[in-house]
Amino acid sequence: MPTELTITALYAALLGYGFGSIPFGLILAKLAGKGDIRQQGSGNIGATNVLRTGSKGLAAATLLLDLAKGFVPVWLAGMWFWQDMGWAALFAVIGHAFPVWLGFKGGKGVATNAGVSFALAWPIGVAYAIVWIGVLAITRISSLAGMSAVVAAAVMAFVLGIPTFAKVLTLIAVLVIWLHRENIKRLAAGTEPKVGSSK
Repeated sequence: MPTELTITALYAALLGYGFGSIPFGLILAKLAGKGDIRQQGSGNIGATNVLRTGSKGLAAATLLLDLAKGFVPVWLAGMWFWQDMGWAALFAVIGHAFPVWLGFKGGKGVATNAGVSFALAWPIGVAYAIVWIGVLAITRISSLAGMSAVVAAAVMAFVLGIPTFAKVLTLIAVLVIWLHRENIKRLAAGTEPKVGSSK
């Protein structure tokens, strides 16, 4: 785990989970009259599926808020109990993936982990963004870009010599890739939809 389990680690984990579990994509889509996005497209609550409603603005807002719910709890943990930032980071992504409010069925954590990465160390966030945007621009496959980015963040933490962050980002990368297991099957079969597809 990121650090020793202490009372402050518990506070950091709860902080991360609390922010991470807010289903912004679902909330925004409903407020905009787009219905329940879990019943549309991929069934995911993230920005890529929100984009399938036809609203780029709504998708952009979802992306920014999902980034924020990863960044804010880690940033706050850094101010209040910096030694336990890793717990806030891990549980922000867990909260997004398994929100108690939605029966523990949430998103895949890519945007939330981008926010986490920037909050842990800006070079990690930059590496994440470059890989995410670069792979997406080349392939137009959101899942491939996201999985590439989470791996890049973990690698950058190792390169920077920050073992605690490297450990937690590796755990997050394993989780995010596991959450993409159906996407991986479609990638192997050549049937994974590209950004802009209605599927």
